[in-house]
Amino acid sequence: MPLLHLLLLAVIQGITEFLPVSSSGHLILLPGLTGMADQGQVLDVAVHVGTLGAVVLYFWADVREAIQGLPRLLSGKADTPGSRLAMLLIIATIPGILFGLFLALTGIDDMLRSVAVIGWTMLGFGILLYIADRRGDSGKMPEEWTLVESIKFGLWQAIALIPGTSRSGICITGALFAGYERKAAAKISMLMSIPMIIASAAYLSGEVIATADIQAAKDGAIAAVFAFLSALLALSLMMKLLNSVSYTPYVIYRVVLGLFLLWFAYVHGAEMPAHA
Repeated sequence: MPLLHLLLLAVIQGITEFLPVSSSGHLILLPGLTGMADQGQVLDVAVHVGTLGAVVLYFWADVREAIQGLPRLLSGKADTPGSRLAMLLIIATIPGILFGLFLALTGIDDMLRSVAVIGWTMLGFGILLYIADRRGDSGKMPEEWTLVESIKFGLWQAIALIPGTSRSGICITGALFAGYERKAAAKISMLMSIPMIIASAAYLSGEVIATADIQAAKDGAIAAVFAFLSALLALSLMMKLLNSVSYTPYVIYRVVLGLFLLWFAYVHGAEMPAHA
């Protein structure tokens, strides 16, 4: 695959994975709107691994605490901050895994990969994020995250499997509605992404391992590195901006892009290919 295509794919995935604008939606739109070849599963896994590395590095203190608490959780106890965090993250991941399997086994996931669907989800969930952000938070912090909220956030996260919804965006929306302050909502969303990305990459890796060749592996390595760098930059910038800026700029972007895509789908009559 041409280097420019690899870089474009990696940067788009890296920047959009943690911003509330939908990485999957942008990756689906890339070949459909530009005429570029579909990137395939090898690169899908590679860029996900790159973004996984970025979020793990940025939140390493929390990740380390959860890893250290995992053995205690496996022994049936969640009475330490680490074991409790590990439990909350695992529980929040289950709805997404189950819903993802349902979409894959029924073939609905391919049906949802269209310009119209992405346009509506960009627009609708963008407006929902705006409403949640404008309601005002109750100052809740990540340490106050509860078991019931973990289940609720997991259900929010499952919805993000619909292209254009944005995994980070919908989780942030759910956390804002639950009363968490902006940075706390973003942090919870980012931590929830770790097991979800691992599950997604593991699901895709079966076919990748069986079909990948040396060139595909080299392309994947390049894409992973650039996805890592762009994701780390985007994540760091967003977390810093949340000290003084609301989620409104992301909402505006989503609304504008959503309206454009709806025009493109219904007026121009364009649709994505069944597999992208």
